[in-house]
Amino acid sequence: MNIERFVEARKALGMSQSELAEDICTQATLSRFENNGKVPNLKILIQLCNRLNLPLGELFPRVGVKYSETIEKMNQVEFFLITSEYTQAAELLQTVSIPEVEEARLSMRHHYLNGYIMIFQNRPVTDILFVFDQILLAEETEEAKIFRLLAYTGIGMVYSREGDQEKAEFYFNRVLEKIYSYPTVTLEDTWRVLNIVFQCGVFYSTIEELDVSNALLKYAVSICSDNHVTYYLARAAIQLAKNAIRQRKSKETILELIYDARAYSKINRNQVALSELAALEEQVTSGASKVEKRED
Repeated sequence: MNIERFVEARKALGMSQSELAEDICTQATLSRFENNGKVPNLKILIQLCNRLNLPLGELFPRVGVKYSETIEKMNQVEFFLITSEYTQAAELLQTVSIPEVEEARLSMRHHYLNGYIMIFQNRPVTDILFVFDQILLAEETEEAKIFRLLAYTGIGMVYSREGDQEKAEFYFNRVLEKIYSYPTVTLEDTWRVLNIVFQCGVFYSTIEELDVSNALLKYAVSICSDNHVTYYLARAAIQLAKNAIRQRKSKETILELIYDARAYSKINRNQVALSELAALEEQVTSGASKVEKRED
């Protein structure tokens, strides 16, 4: 469902959520629809669309199996990226042909997903940068903003992978200037903002700016909490545990973070994260991490 189109129609009329919802539903019901994708019953949805002079059909994918299948595949690819299942993401994205993504937003989404998969596949730098350039050279529209930020983040990740931390920090700083004020309208927006904040947190851990990294990771946790999104909680908690090891915090503090991350991972059935946590716990409990037992 194209919730963005709904929000755009409301904002174009200058209506607040409470104004639109009056005598139709609660403001909370409308907020859950716009922000978290929880669709109200059809009667309420029709009344809201009528008040906006918005045909109900504009909220649904274009007629045609290929278009809807393409959207569904990209949704799954993006979810595989969240859960670190990069092989599955790559295999599924390969089933989406380029003619199916000619529409601008779909094309940018395809390039963003492809670029991130290529990073985790350790593909050549020039090939990855070429993919992200397809986003950066596209027309600067409102809907392109988040994909541009994702492209800058991806480029920063590539330079960090190659050990060029000065160039990497240039791109991550460019992202951080804007990401704090980026409005998350849809659930997918929230996923993408979390992706950016999380990757920034990982980068600053890599260059030993652990206070900055921790602040970003805790911000990611707060986004998850505020938007009832749990998929990045485990990854943020894992990185916080890794940071705590590098900061030589107490064994108890590190294990608490590991146990929190395990709980989040079990909720989301994230087997990749659970395997990583098992290895991390073994490292800590066996003393391989050389954690000094001292007070925080």
